[in-house]
Amino acid sequence: MQPSFGFDETRENTDLAFTDPLTGLGNHRRFFDKVDRLISDRADDPAPFTVGIIDLDGFKPINDLFGHKAGDDILIQVGMRLRAAMDGHSAVTRIGADEFAFLYPMVFSEDAAAERARMLIEVLSAPYDVGERTARLSASVGCSLFYSGDETTEILVNKAETALYHAKRSGRGRVVVYTREMEEAAKRVTRIEQALRRAVSAGEVEPHFQPIVDLKTRRVVGFETLARWTDRDLGFVSPVVFIPIAEERGIIGPLSQLVLRKATEAARSWPEELFLSFNLSPSQLVDQNTGLHILAILERTGFDPRRLEIEITETGLMTDPASAEKIVNDLRRCGIRVSLDDFGTGQSSLGRLREFQFDKLKIDRAFVSSILEDRPSEHIIRAILAMCEGLGMDVVAEGIEQEAQASRLIEFGCGGGQGYLFGKPADADATLGYLRDAFRGARRVGA
Repeated sequence: MQPSFGFDETRENTDLAFTDPLTGLGNHRRFFDKVDRLISDRADDPAPFTVGIIDLDGFKPINDLFGHKAGDDILIQVGMRLRAAMDGHSAVTRIGADEFAFLYPMVFSEDAAAERARMLIEVLSAPYDVGERTARLSASVGCSLFYSGDETTEILVNKAETALYHAKRSGRGRVVVYTREMEEAAKRVTRIEQALRRAVSAGEVEPHFQPIVDLKTRRVVGFETLARWTDRDLGFVSPVVFIPIAEERGIIGPLSQLVLRKATEAARSWPEELFLSFNLSPSQLVDQNTGLHILAILERTGFDPRRLEIEITETGLMTDPASAEKIVNDLRRCGIRVSLDDFGTGQSSLGRLREFQFDKLKIDRAFVSSILEDRPSEHIIRAILAMCEGLGMDVVAEGIEQEAQASRLIEFGCGGGQGYLFGKPADADATLGYLRDAFRGARRVGA
């Protein structure tokens, strides 16, 4: 007979399997087990209860800034705060790197769930001790309520994750409780995703081109490429809708390559002095194959790299600056120009200009649209133009819709312009017709 040492080894191993070793909270398995048990207990009388997922906003930058040891210390403090905020009926677990899940068996309504979640955000927003320094975090929360015996733990968690996604898209420190409307929206996103995958495979997404002009002469100097898609079942789908879906569902790479190939094929027949501008998404700036894909397309279509201009946003640069810098440098070495798009709306604008080499900067339409009546916008545009002159960068103002806006920009010394005043995006055939008319008119004036 084996001697007993006063503990149950099997029980201890089971406890370890259900425990997060860093915070001492339950883990993913513990959370699912608790919700499974509660659903089973309420099988005969499915009274509502609430589950939620907490995601720490901005934890990765803090982790990078202070180091992983400090990051672990913060997570331990988060776990302690959340545990202290639970009542005797409730539970909290750590289910991911910076994600925590909670179960409120006695919270029966959406309003009550949102109120309790906001309390947790407040608890987590107090400063954290990191050695001799302090750090601050915010958190986003997604909640879902159990109403029916047909719902499983997985369904409830998926709904909470959908709500969390909506919370994070609407800004930091937000709470969203899952609703029927979200379910319909999620189904629509899935339908669009499936249709978009078919469309990309079949080559059905088309490039449209919007003119970029020299503001003083109104001469066309290039075109920005914009993706347009009309589905046989869904009809016209706005790029505001399908581009984010392509980003989130991993379709943006093939979509971008399709549109660039078609755009460069069309632009080959334009006058050689015209450039083609093309947008790269944030996810493409973390893929080191992006430059190779672009160069392969240019070689295949016979389009001169010196006539291509790549537009990237500050948001795209912030995702992985080191990767973005390598891609930008590789493209510039091949003669491709690089433009910083939507300037002034992202993060660390001036820092980006110091660290990266850009050939051009595009002033965001938000400043241009208010230039006539908003003095701060006017001063910001003047400052941008003065800075770009000092840095030797070209400038294009986006979103010009009125002659008075164009005149004011010329007065300030802005060289390039883009917007409905000069032309709306048009397909390849219409763009070619536009160019024939424009250059025919220019020849008549020259004669």
